[in-house]
Amino acid sequence: MNGTSGPFLWIAAFAFASALINALGILSIIRYRAWAEKSLPYFMCFAAGILISTPLILALPNAISSNPYAGFMALGGFLVLFLSNKLIKCYTQKTELTFGLVAAEGIGIHSFIDGVVYSVTFNVSILVGFLSATGLVIHEFAEGVITYIVLLKGGLSKKASALYAFLIAGLSTPIGAFLVYPFVSQVEKATLGLMLGFVAGVLLYISASHLLPEAREYERRHSDLAFLAGVGLALFIMFAKSL
Repeated sequence: MNGTSGPFLWIAAFAFASALINALGILSIIRYRAWAEKSLPYFMCFAAGILISTPLILALPNAISSNPYAGFMALGGFLVLFLSNKLIKCYTQKTELTFGLVAAEGIGIHSFIDGVVYSVTFNVSILVGFLSATGLVIHEFAEGVITYIVLLKGGLSKKASALYAFLIAGLSTPIGAFLVYPFVSQVEKATLGLMLGFVAGVLLYISASHLLPEAREYERRHSDLAFLAGVGLALFIMFAKSL
């Protein structure tokens, strides 16, 4: 790590970028609904490609090199999100308004965790943080669109849906990043390895069990190419950095 100022500036930049991209997603679905819905699977598949590649080829190997038990934490991170999603789905069997609010609450929790991911990964290395954050920022567009639609279907007005979508899915990411950063920046390397392992599991879950299944619901021609492009970008950045 190159001191605390370097990672913090990267974390702040990506945290605010995520909120901005989220807001653009909400604005797009309001003003250009046909284009936003058509583009949604491409954003999700591209982001999934980056988020699957990063933990497998970079984050998890780095975590295990710092702490041999990081693999167990990766499994824990995956299971935490898996079980929390199961719990949320149990509550979505109720009324439409309850569905909208509870589903949005789940998205808000995930967005908060995205901010935690920024703080952990950038404190490990700029490369790990950059790749992880890039995928997460790209998927913020889709998350803004989905959160707005969920709240709208839950019975809220367009104005209220847009406002709450941004508060829930947009602002929660920088809040998570800035709340966790002071603690993450002070931990030892072995502990940071465990945290990175947990984050790797979270990234794998978000990509494989959240983004890709969502994208399948909005299947578009060549969306698989968007996924492979995300994988290719992650590989290119990693190998270019090592040259």
